[in-house]
Amino acid sequence: MDYNKVAKELVPLLGGKENVVSATHCATRLRLVIDDESKVDSSEIEELDGVKGAFSSSGQYQVIFGTGTVNKVYQPFAQELGIEAGETSSNQQSSSGADHKEAAKQNMNPLARFAKTLSNIFVPIIPAIVASGVLMGVLGLLNTYEVFTPESAIYVLLNMFSSAAFIILPILIGFSAAREFGGNSYLGAVIGGIMTHPELLNPWGLQGGASPETMEFIGMNVELLGYQGTVIPVLLTVYAMSKIERGVRKITPSAIDLLVTPFVTVIVTGFVALLVIGPLGRVVGNGVTFALDAVYGFGSGLAGLVFGGTYSLIVLTGVHHSFHAIEAELLNSGGNYLLPIWSMANVAQGGAGLAVFFKTKNKKTKELAIPAATSAFLGITEPVIFGVNMKYRRPFIAALIGGALGGFYVTMMGVEANGIGLTGAPMAAIATDVLNYVIGFAIAVGTAFIATFLLGWKEEK
Repeated sequence: MDYNKVAKELVPLLGGKENVVSATHCATRLRLVIDDESKVDSSEIEELDGVKGAFSSSGQYQVIFGTGTVNKVYQPFAQELGIEAGETSSNQQSSSGADHKEAAKQNMNPLARFAKTLSNIFVPIIPAIVASGVLMGVLGLLNTYEVFTPESAIYVLLNMFSSAAFIILPILIGFSAAREFGGNSYLGAVIGGIMTHPELLNPWGLQGGASPETMEFIGMNVELLGYQGTVIPVLLTVYAMSKIERGVRKITPSAIDLLVTPFVTVIVTGFVALLVIGPLGRVVGNGVTFALDAVYGFGSGLAGLVFGGTYSLIVLTGVHHSFHAIEAELLNSGGNYLLPIWSMANVAQGGAGLAVFFKTKNKKTKELAIPAATSAFLGITEPVIFGVNMKYRRPFIAALIGGALGGFYVTMMGVEANGIGLTGAPMAAIATDVLNYVIGFAIAVGTAFIATFLLGWKEEK
């Protein structure tokens, strides 16, 4: 493969270098922000040597080359655009990675932009929650098989390790959200700390029959109840904090900015958090979980069938990024029963992609189908959805059927997750019922595989 030749051929097919607003790459794909996507010739791009598919998603036009190859193509491609590796094109005033993300967000509709914002906040936190979730699973096994007693030192210590991330979740969210909202990350963490201060009763204590104290402040009864493990209250509060911080900094002389801005921001936001936004956010969060619990409780199998059958459609819009916040809220009230459903939808796309590999006679589709299907089995579905299944449409429909049946099974069996973010095979590490999760996995993949062959499609010569 001549990487320089491919790069030179790719630029005009994208509508010329002036049509490329920003460019970067991930492990497998070129990620491009395009000014006018109507100028992009996708069919010709997919015919280029080494290209395994191309699609538009999340405000970016993405060209799949595969691991290793994409790095080698990007170097000459960046030179063709007149930029250095990691920079944006001349259409952008700045050349940081943040500019590429911002340019991509500007290409989205408001709903997708909102979802992407939530994704940017929660994705960096996922490793901490996953670690805690896996530890919870280990503790469950130790307890089930009576390897250690709950009173033993090792059990007590592991229990501390597993619950820590959820106890300080508002601090983690505060730090990440402030960075996304344009505020000071450390002030965001301080606000999260205020909302989980030891003087406030941990809400988990309510389950033990404890009741929070109240105090009177300017004629208001303030409930001294903390926000450990909550999501929506701290998101709303840190958003307000970022606005307050920018407003204060705008009117504060530079000479005293370091002293005045953090001081005023923390005091004002602290009062706003405990008196107004926190209680309001708690009501909103409880309302979301109550509504989902009502749907799930009314007919868990039906919920799995509907959610599992429609999740991939939501992925097409990019709005699925916002679900991390909902899942984190569910973890605070019990278990995450949504993640196993999403997982069934994802692996079903992999099953359909695997069937396409065996059925298609198109060489380029075969080259993409196996790695794309494998990616879906590991929880990343965009390559197989946009590069394989949507290309023939009926495999995508077959995957919806597989996701619905897999979702039906895992919800009927009560499979939940102890974390967020992991789907596919890795989710087994945080599943509360690994055996039934694996069975649901097999149902979703097998159904999608068989349905793809039964539905078939008319392949272009």
